[in-house]
Amino acid sequence: MHYIEPHIHMISRTTDDYHRMAMAGCVACTEPAFWAGYDRPHPEAFADYFEHLTSFERGRAARFSIAHHCWLCINPKEAEDVAFSREVIQIVRQFIDRPGVVGIGEIGFNKNSRNELTILEEQVALAVELNQLILVHTPHMEDKLKGTRLTLDVLDAHGVSPDRAMIDHMEEHTTRLVRDRGYWVGMTIYPDTKFTPQRAVDTIETLAGDRLWINSSADWAYSDPLLLPQTRFEMQRRGHTEAMIQKVLYDNPLQFLSQSGKFKVTVT
Repeated sequence: MHYIEPHIHMISRTTDDYHRMAMAGCVACTEPAFWAGYDRPHPEAFADYFEHLTSFERGRAARFSIAHHCWLCINPKEAEDVAFSREVIQIVRQFIDRPGVVGIGEIGFNKNSRNELTILEEQVALAVELNQLILVHTPHMEDKLKGTRLTLDVLDAHGVSPDRAMIDHMEEHTTRLVRDRGYWVGMTIYPDTKFTPQRAVDTIETLAGDRLWINSSADWAYSDPLLLPQTRFEMQRRGHTEAMIQKVLYDNPLQFLSQSGKFKVTVT
């Protein structure tokens, strides 16, 4: 069965990972802009980063028949310096029309700080101005509920259509809040800090598989780019139909991402 990996950081993964993903059925992925493990010293460094995402990485994925797409932004982890962030936002404008760029993301909160809120509002405004999809990062652990509520208030205040915003890294205590406000739910299968395949399937069952996607968010930390196929096996073990599995792993991300007008995937 084919699947789409809608949130993964392939710049920090090996070419072997592309090979393994392709063998497991991955036909497309989207890569949000994220923190590199250190704070970049100059805004111009983001131009190099965006160049890599929109050119080299697309070619590397294509060798394995995986359609690579990306999101552009300044990640909340680096958004504390408002002046710095505003310079990066101007660089985003220069790359947003590149092929394969599907929207603004992953924006949001890290510490739920006032400066992060300022930059979130400005990047949401940018997405509205340019008619871009939005991918939101929510904080980890105990700050997630507060950050999720703040995020939803910002999106509502800027008139964002809930159909066009994915709130990612959701957990059991935040999924209903997001769904009740009409937004899409993203659930991350990630060792230690987020969902296990078993917890993810529990939540998929409570939400009936609607308006959600799952992703691995695999990056340079301890993570696994094959956790979506593992979740597929868990759904199969529980007796879910192939139609339901395809809905969660392929149809839902295809439906959401196709709104960008740039998400292209060819299945043979």
